[in-house]
Amino acid sequence: MGGLRELAAPFVAVGPSGVAVRDRLKQLTAEDEHVLRLVGGHLGTVAARDLKARCAVGLDHDAEGWAARKRAVTAVSSSRWAGSITKATHDQWALARRGQLAHIQSLEAGVRMIAHRLSLPVGEKGNKHAPGGYASRREWHAKARRLHVLTDRLQAVRADWEAGRVRVVRGGKGLLNTRHHLDAAQLTGEEWRIRWQAERRFLQADGESGKRFGNETIRVTPDGEVSLKLPAPLAYLANAPHGRYVLASRVRFAHRGEQWADRIHANRAVAYRIHEDTTRARWYLTASWTNPVVRTVPLATVRAGGLVGVDTNADHLAAWRLDTHGNPVGAPRRFGYDLSGSAAHRDA
Repeated sequence: MGGLRELAAPFVAVGPSGVAVRDRLKQLTAEDEHVLRLVGGHLGTVAARDLKARCAVGLDHDAEGWAARKRAVTAVSSSRWAGSITKATHDQWALARRGQLAHIQSLEAGVRMIAHRLSLPVGEKGNKHAPGGYASRREWHAKARRLHVLTDRLQAVRADWEAGRVRVVRGGKGLLNTRHHLDAAQLTGEEWRIRWQAERRFLQADGESGKRFGNETIRVTPDGEVSLKLPAPLAYLANAPHGRYVLASRVRFAHRGEQWADRIHANRAVAYRIHEDTTRARWYLTASWTNPVVRTVPLATVRAGGLVGVDTNADHLAAWRLDTHGNPVGAPRRFGYDLSGSAAHRDA
């Protein structure tokens, strides 16, 4: 049959490259929230300036320029915050470049398609390999105008790409545009401002293996105590030694909590991000780390000793042994379980 996609050859899928778990910061005091907003707002301003400097350099970026930017950020924060901010800046710039390239490819595909259909007589039928001409002169004229718009847009984006110029909005372009449509979004100006400020804060720190509990900037102890290193201009807010602020809240990661605990006990790197959900008036802490690279096994090797097919159901697992050709061997097995009761019971 024509027009159907071909099935790819079976392969062994690679596992996830990283893990992210989240817990709510409960029982924060008014002072805690005040400090988090001050620190996040200050670092967000620093991150915005660093992103502006990175975008201004464009394709001329080098290691020396990176070091100069990091020194400038360190002067108004700390060396560890500077490392997190500059790395986040580079990731955001790289993401914008990838999005820019995808936009160029999308515009090129649209221009090619419209140009092809315009070149055909009006009303010409298409086939399964290519579309035909447009149905009417009116549609043909509208698409001709559309072609000029896309061509001009493509030239502008290509010029930005060649010059290394990207357009990034800290806080999100969608939320920025919402400012002009508050009635449609059912927001007041003050509500939008609160959401905008929350999105532009910077409260994230990459982990570092070998350091205490895997992160010196935002530290979470095994018993769930959360503390963060204050930037130099806000060091007067410290309530703990060495310029640190300890939150009143305690965290406990219900999902993958044992994996997280194993990492921090071994002082392995864990990245943290603190963010505010303004809609629900809640604060959250997200922990993330990368998994070690695991070499995949060829499918033929996996099949050599047979496989087990598993079907997950609401109250049981159904398993069936398969031979090297994927055919069931013997009788299926059923493993029942009860998910009622406490969360600890369900996790077990």
